[in-house]
Amino acid sequence: MQANGKALAMFCGQFLVAAPACAFSVGDTWDWQLTEPVDLDRQVRVMDLHPDLVTSEDLAALRQRGVRTICYVSIGTLEKGSADTRAFPDDVLGKTYEDWPDERFLDVRRLDILLPIMKARFEACKDQGFDAIEPDNMDVHDNDSGFPITADDIVAYVARLAAIAHSLDLAIGQKNVPDLTADLIGHMDFLIAESCYQDKWCADVGAYVREDKPIFDAEYTDRPIDFPEACKAAAQQNITMILKDRDLTAPVEFCP
Repeated sequence: MQANGKALAMFCGQFLVAAPACAFSVGDTWDWQLTEPVDLDRQVRVMDLHPDLVTSEDLAALRQRGVRTICYVSIGTLEKGSADTRAFPDDVLGKTYEDWPDERFLDVRRLDILLPIMKARFEACKDQGFDAIEPDNMDVHDNDSGFPITADDIVAYVARLAAIAHSLDLAIGQKNVPDLTADLIGHMDFLIAESCYQDKWCADVGAYVREDKPIFDAEYTDRPIDFPEACKAAAQQNITMILKDRDLTAPVEFCP
């Protein structure tokens, strides 16, 4: 860190980036746990975790082992029971997310309301000891949210969130939305994909690897998959793939 407290920029690969981005490299092993019970005894380089499931002491211990941690934050929905629920006025809350009935979509056009809330969430991740942000539910434009959200609205929102994360010395990743890769890759430090092999879009985000930014992919056990074949495809594309249950609990299968 510089004496004035600003994030130190450095060359990571061939790009000038904020220092935390250099903690994540193409080929890094990873695990992803958002639901109890958690198991932190994993021989991986990266762990993506829900902040409610770990302590600062847990994160410090992971850091001592050389594990970099990613903090889950929903930026496109409000989860029932969130500690900051009262910060969201009713007019930014849309329809219930069909697949996740405890969540309601957010009007991501309301930067005046959402950016300060998300900054506070990112700061909490930073204070807890995380290295990066997983900004979930970027795909509001692809869902029946109750708002006329466009792809351009998502890009404008996420770009501002990336600037906030980097100002806090945190890395940040793109979450799914392969259609927005060309617009977001310049702002993002890595990509987290769900079922890109099963849904046949891994190649659509290959630009990340070409720019020395890792792709972390999770395939799911509740769908048919030949995981050894999926691992072969992932290896050819330099994607780090794991097999998880839909609730993202502790069990995991790694590619050989």
